[in-house]
Amino acid sequence: MSETDARQPSVPTPTRTLMPEGYGINHATPEGMVEWDTVVEQLTNAHNYWVCTTRPHGRPHVAPVWGLWLDGAVHFSTDPASTKGRNLAANPACVVHLESGDDVVIVEGVAERITDPAVLGRFADAYEPKYAIRPDPSNPDFGFYRVRHSVINAWREKDFPTSTTRWHFVNA
Repeated sequence: MSETDARQPSVPTPTRTLMPEGYGINHATPEGMVEWDTVVEQLTNAHNYWVCTTRPHGRPHVAPVWGLWLDGAVHFSTDPASTKGRNLAANPACVVHLESGDDVVIVEGVAERITDPAVLGRFADAYEPKYAIRPDPSNPDFGFYRVRHSVINAWREKDFPTSTTRWHFVNA
């Protein structure tokens, strides 16, 4: 499958977020779960995306980046020589968390470098109006990444634990 065609699978049926029993999550009913369209809107409109990676010796690293929800996945850029870039080269597993702790979206997956000119063009075209700067895919200081998500969790603090929602993507 080419990078251009490497889009995420369709949205599976949501389930409840996996948390210990003491959190009070009612797994017997889907009532009150976060709608997928709401999650997509949050991922699309977010300004900062917190990317969590792991250093080779196991210590975690987290840093905010500007990014996009593009082609059904989180996309961002970072210098391959940055801590994030080096961590992802050694271990591509990562977590992306949006800004809010009240309207939570957490993306778990694997980051992959993007080199396909068509995808890079769409990235630059979408990034420019959002951030008023156009990234240069030919600049070696830019590494472009797509997070191939396996799990996305979401909830709202105002109606937690009723809103806890989890989507598991088996083909991601």
